[in-house]
Amino acid sequence: MRTCIDRLIAQPHVDGPRVKSESEFITSRLEVCRLNGEITNDAYLDAGAIQGALEMIANHIEMGVAQTEIHDLLVQQITRANRLEEKHPGLDKAIEEGR
Repeated sequence: MRTCIDRLIAQPHVDGPRVKSESEFITSRLEVCRLNGEITNDAYLDAGAIQGALEMIANHIEMGVAQTEIHDLLVQQITRANRLEEKHPGLDKAIEEGR
């Protein structure tokens, strides 16, 4: 999860389609990882909060919210992703193995 958000923050301009693409990637990887037993159901449900937040951020971008605010929202998700990784070690790695 953290790697996905880091990838977005590293962009000089974060656009809606890129955020939606990351959100869709997370959605599909979470499902695959859960079905394959790579992550627990709790990790799946907890990680859904970040996936939902990325959808919300993509909508904000499409509504014309300033890039500074978008950046702030992404930074908030880094904090959330760090907590998720502490609670569910290996979650980020499991997701990123699908790239």
